[in-house]
Amino acid sequence: MISEKMIKLAGGNSAIRAMFEEGNRLAALYGREHVYDFSLGNPNFPAPVEVNKAIKEIVDTMDSTVVHGYMSNSGFEDVRTAVAESVNRRFGTAFAAKNILMTVGAAGGLNVILKTLLNPGDEVLTFSPYFVEYGNYVGNYGGVLKAVPADPETFQPDAEKLAAAVTSKTKAVIINNPNNPTGVVYSEETIKKLAAALEAKQQEYGISIYLISDEPYRELAYDGVEVPFLTKFYRNTIVDYSWSKSLSLPGERIGYLVIPDEIDESELIITAASIANRVIGFVNAPSLMQLVVARCVDAKVDLAGYDANRKALYEGLRELGFECAKPEGAFYLWVKSPEQNEKEFVNKGKKYNILMVPGSSFAWPGYVRLAYCVSGDMIKRSMPAFAKLAEEYGLK
Repeated sequence: MISEKMIKLAGGNSAIRAMFEEGNRLAALYGREHVYDFSLGNPNFPAPVEVNKAIKEIVDTMDSTVVHGYMSNSGFEDVRTAVAESVNRRFGTAFAAKNILMTVGAAGGLNVILKTLLNPGDEVLTFSPYFVEYGNYVGNYGGVLKAVPADPETFQPDAEKLAAAVTSKTKAVIINNPNNPTGVVYSEETIKKLAAALEAKQQEYGISIYLISDEPYRELAYDGVEVPFLTKFYRNTIVDYSWSKSLSLPGERIGYLVIPDEIDESELIITAASIANRVIGFVNAPSLMQLVVARCVDAKVDLAGYDANRKALYEGLRELGFECAKPEGAFYLWVKSPEQNEKEFVNKGKKYNILMVPGSSFAWPGYVRLAYCVSGDMIKRSMPAFAKLAEEYGLK
């Protein structure tokens, strides 16, 4: 018999992936152009031209034993220096190569830092709605994930509820900003309140509580909204980043951790995280992609394209009578279900070849998530289908 934990996971596979597979099935039946798949956060926008240029130059000019070889478990020294300098330029920080650990995407980074920090039974807090894999990542190392509900009107985290949830077993808090699935950006005011609450709880219990800022959508913010860089507001902050969204490289699995000198036990954590990177089985982040991103640290995502999609989908659904949280960042639209059981709403959407992810997959029933990292043409083509769905519910 295989692992009981894996039997459970196999029986309840990700609703997001299930919708993605459903999209493939429907496309085979009706043609891809007649299926409106908003399920998976897989960027439809191509990587910036700098990425392909860097790949070609590296492969053509560098020693292949370096390009495809091992390096320090933390990553190439010059790559880590380039990343640190980029972060310092943008956010007024003072990190060095030693503060950067190159990771196998943001998911790899989270697993590395959670393995580094957690003992069995330690608690990790996060704010619902949240990315469902957090529970699995925490559980990988014997931790217990506890969800703290965000404000139901604004979806901003509630510092008072956070403080009430902290116990002597709390080891870390994960926040995702900009947020998946809501598209909300946690404001500086919100971050300051969270920081104050955590500082007070550290003093009360005499413990270190690490704030892990999961930021794969950092570059995707609209209307001039600023995404706070958390190390400025809370000393025990660790930043987790990925280029999956900002450079449209989800399949390349490349990201990094920022582990500041200021955090408690920083030297031990930096050393232990590098070892965790190895013993989890990653060994190191992909060598070629490390070299590529070092040359592309200033490359920009096609924010205008995402913004056009955001406005088209948000405004289009609002005109049809759907209630939506206006997204300030990421590439997700959080839509209130017209009926209490959002899974029924999802099923009715399938009748019109619309694929949405139920909010219960993010620990927040009553809503659905739509990923608008798709072609603008698909959004336009989907509107008549959404109109039929709205009509079925008697909306405007």
